[in-house]
Amino acid sequence: MIGHDSAMGGARRDGVARQDGGVSSLRALPGVETVLAELRGGGHPHALALEAARTAIARAREAVRNGGPAPPTAAIAAEAQAILRRLARPSLGRAVNATGVILQTNLGRAPLGERAIAAMTEAARGYSNLEFDLAEGTRGSRHEHVRDLVRRVTGAEDGLAVNNNAAALLMALQVFARGREVIVSRGEAVEIGGRFRIPDVLRESGARLVEVGTTNRTYAADYAAALGDETAAILRVHRSNFEVTGFTARPEASELAALAHARGALLLDDLGSGCLVETVDYGIPHEPTVGESLRAGADLVLFSGDKLLGGPQCGVIAGREALVAELRRHPLARALRVDKLTIAALNATLAAYLAGAEREEIPVWRMLALDEPQLRPRAEAWARAAGGRGRVVESRSVVGGGAAPGAGRPTWCAALRAERGAERLTRALRGADPPIVARVEDGETLLDPRTVDERDDAHVAAAIAALTAPDAGGRP
Repeated sequence: MIGHDSAMGGARRDGVARQDGGVSSLRALPGVETVLAELRGGGHPHALALEAARTAIARAREAVRNGGPAPPTAAIAAEAQAILRRLARPSLGRAVNATGVILQTNLGRAPLGERAIAAMTEAARGYSNLEFDLAEGTRGSRHEHVRDLVRRVTGAEDGLAVNNNAAALLMALQVFARGREVIVSRGEAVEIGGRFRIPDVLRESGARLVEVGTTNRTYAADYAAALGDETAAILRVHRSNFEVTGFTARPEASELAALAHARGALLLDDLGSGCLVETVDYGIPHEPTVGESLRAGADLVLFSGDKLLGGPQCGVIAGREALVAELRRHPLARALRVDKLTIAALNATLAAYLAGAEREEIPVWRMLALDEPQLRPRAEAWARAAGGRGRVVESRSVVGGGAAPGAGRPTWCAALRAERGAERLTRALRGADPPIVARVEDGETLLDPRTVDERDDAHVAAAIAALTAPDAGGRP
């Protein structure tokens, strides 16, 4: 028993000694004011500097409690400085898209053209005639700025812009189908993205969903059998981010328009992608255009501004004048309205189409128009920057962004091998300034020049060289 007590006493003495050492180490940590003094003079807000100092000290305290020594004040101050830089950096910033996905939703979809950027800058610089009639000197409507260009570019009688295409669909259904039936093919009662489901939108609008046909085959006769006195509209939904191939059937828009109009119902066509030109000219399969849908008899066509249209995020409603006018008068038009910067960018983008300059001015079409001989030298330059760790491979760029499902174009990519794995190298590229977002295939990091602005080529090459150099400290 004596031996046991001695052993326990020894353990207690060791524990006390270790505890005392920890307390001493904690007491050795600098105070907040000491670390703040090292951060002053950088021009950063005091609140951010204070948060950075407290966070760095808290990390040091946690390290001591886990058995480590107290870091020197200089090291804690350096940690606080790094934290402060991260806090001061805007959370939303520019990124280099080297994924090869042109309409990369996570990276903001369509990049704007210079004409649109200039228009936004001009609108943001000072005051504007957003809701002011200059001729009459009275209050005007922001909706008027969009109407004429939508009409001229699409051939519609009228047009309206709201904050996105989901809002456009919700608004059309609520205004024209609330409390009544809307017929949708089972193959089109889909989830488009971000848990945005057509049946849910119908339910929220107050309309009643009537599903017809099957997932892969729906005929005009299926719609005809479902039409009744309670039918407000037939809703046609573009399968924007998936394909149904093989044993399939789907009526033409003109057939559905004839059926709907014969029973006093509307044909609403949710095209999604907002395509205005012939995609075959750019090496991808035909994508339904807004003009085609209107000519086929659709009463309202709904589409996104930031997909194949190549403009800002918004939803555009184009169609019959009386219907669009009713939408414009509805209270939802105010709740879902777009701001002056969106109007400026949308109008500038539509003006490029009107001038026939979309291939030169709108980045989406400029990227799609690039041929393999234009892309290979750029991919080779990036591969050379990686030395023996880089090579050039054939690959495929895709449209993405819920537009032209499955469509893409052949490309050349720089394929990089990393000592510690492709995921680590890809993560390190995202740490560049600005970050470079690539993709991983077959254990290699791939960078596709099709989706990279040529002005960023040197930045990409420099980042690759720095991360793959044999003497790079802590290289991937």
